Amino acid sequence: QVQLVESGGGLVQAGGSLRLSCLASTTLFSMFTMAWYRQAPGKQRELVTRITAGGTTTYADAVKDRFTISRDNAANMVYLQMNSLKPEDAGIYYCNTFPTPFRLRNEDYWGQGTQVTVSS
Repeated sequence: QVQLVESGGGLVQAGGSLRLSCLASTTLFSMFTMAWYRQAPGKQRELVTRITAGGTTTYADAVKDRFTISRDNAANMVYLQMNSLKPEDAGIYYCNTFPTPFRLRNEDYWGQGTQVTVSS
């Protein structure tokens, strides 16, 4: 069984910052590469950043040098610090495993996500 709970989204002005959090309720958390994905209105979900079990991070070009992913294996938490936010960063942000999402009852499982809105 797994549960993903994202939080920390909100409305922010362009140039502002937000910190997203994700609690992953799974006993194998420390073994997984975890990632943040986002889905903008009318667009497909895309990978934003990921962090391996060992802490190696990778970022999409669009967020490099502005976003920072981190994890706390003892707390089963993944974080996303987002700075210098742009209107194009808006969307629903989800955490999940990489390269494939958690499976639950033979289907991809996603949490409810957290909404990020950036005003220009």
